[in-house]
Amino acid sequence: MNNENKSIHEFDLNLICEYFSNVERQGPGSPEVTIKALSYIENLTDASRIIDLGCGTGYQTMVLGQHAPGLITGIDLFSVFIDLFNTNAKKLNLQDKVKGVVGSMEELSFQEKELDLIWAEGSIYNIGFERGLKEWKRFLKPGGYVAVSEASWFTDKRPTEINDFWQEEYPGIDTIPNKVTQMQNAGYIPVASFILPENCWTEHFFDLQIPAQEAFLKKHKGNKAAEDFVVRQQYENQLYYKYKEYYGYVFYIGKKI
Repeated sequence: MNNENKSIHEFDLNLICEYFSNVERQGPGSPEVTIKALSYIENLTDASRIIDLGCGTGYQTMVLGQHAPGLITGIDLFSVFIDLFNTNAKKLNLQDKVKGVVGSMEELSFQEKELDLIWAEGSIYNIGFERGLKEWKRFLKPGGYVAVSEASWFTDKRPTEINDFWQEEYPGIDTIPNKVTQMQNAGYIPVASFILPENCWTEHFFDLQIPAQEAFLKKHKGNKAAEDFVVRQQYENQLYYKYKEYYGYVFYIGKKI
């Protein structure tokens, strides 16, 4: 198998974590998109409880902290991300409102009907879209919201190369109508769905990785695993530019019935 064709699942988690700890965002998105998704959420107050699952270093969580009322908890498996998350919160003077903790989206410790909003930008794939929506729902109050961004197909048919890439990376990828139906079947009213603009991939994700890749390769000179991982990231970049009319990230916002 070519290095560029390796799945991200074949790489050491510590290596992946180190790489993405040096990138501002750990997935496609932008402040404007976070704010747009937030605009569909109603009835938040200063007493609201919000969690951001798979928050990474918290770039989008800080945007939430600046634009949404309530207390926000960011949750991620990797302590290095959470350390950076809490450092970022202090830099922005959000430490009394936004807090990062190490934890798993598969083992949440909240009470039933405790939360007003569950947020997950580019991270629900770790547990699976349908499973995440179903398992997380019990933690939401009646009328509470879930807002997630998810890789999705824009067309029913696509070229073999990009289809095979995503089936290897995330077999749960599906078309937008099917994702909306999955949300509805999980017990939510589908409030909104929208495609993330191209700059969420280019300006706010791939471009940010270029200096990080140079530093990463310099630090790990001669380390084939590190070199292969950078090649893999560059391949994902190339695939996006080649096939972006067939797929992208989509934000899905649902309200618990």
